[in-house]
Amino acid sequence: MGIVNQENISDVVIDSLGKNGVITDRQREIMTSLIKHMHGFIKDVKLQHSEFLEACNYLVRAGKLSNDNRQEFILLADIIGVEVLVDMMTNPVEGTASESTVLGPFYRENPPVLPKGGSTIQKHFDNEETAYFEGYIRDETGKGIAGVTLDVWEDAPNGIYENLDPDQPEYNLRGRFETDENGHYAFVAVRPVPYPIPEDETAGELLRFMGHHPNRPGHMHFIISKDGYRPLISQIYDADSKWLEDDSVFAVKESLIGKFKPAPKELGTDLHFEFDFVLKTAADAKAVAAE
Repeated sequence: MGIVNQENISDVVIDSLGKNGVITDRQREIMTSLIKHMHGFIKDVKLQHSEFLEACNYLVRAGKLSNDNRQEFILLADIIGVEVLVDMMTNPVEGTASESTVLGPFYRENPPVLPKGGSTIQKHFDNEETAYFEGYIRDETGKGIAGVTLDVWEDAPNGIYENLDPDQPEYNLRGRFETDENGHYAFVAVRPVPYPIPEDETAGELLRFMGHHPNRPGHMHFIISKDGYRPLISQIYDADSKWLEDDSVFAVKESLIGKFKPAPKELGTDLHFEFDFVLKTAADAKAVAAE
């Protein structure tokens, strides 16, 4: 029945699914739950039409802000813990595999390809602390994996990513590296500093509406990938950083926290940071191995 009232509106909309076009079981599952929860939310808060229009206009403004340098909807999802929850649903912790966390809105594709031990630093800052990052990428049996690609990126010592800062060179503090025959990686960068996520425009409006701060602890981003293994998107965090236990995007996990130490003289940097990752074998690769 298509005649609606407050009691039956959710059922009427759900019953319409697939009536005039083919939808998959997954589409039906997603839309049914979305409709139930959205309608439930509206009833719970007694949403008013003026508030509905304000929300629509807000999303329009967020869309207009999104570009190659700033994905506003990912930023908004981060602020309310949505992206980290989706990531946890997508990448459940299993066995010894390293934990993932959010990609964030500031990744850039095709960073400079650099040799093992190379530096991502293109511009120096007075307050920077240079750091030698190294570790091993291993499989679930503990064996090092050769030829793993690592994309790394971080904010500058002024707390700004280069794609948001016209005074930094293109791809500053970004690089792509590869593990050696033993699964070892190494590169030179700077100690990441805490920084505020953009708090202007719609992201700032949401933070202020929530009464929350914009700050993130210091961290280095990683995308780690190799054929036959599940790609890992993660971050490693400075154990001594401010905001570690009060991250504005709720992305810090205990297993991803590491410690900066004074660097041996031969490394040529101020600090040394060691961190290992374990990659999970891709499901399709496991299936082939089992045949």
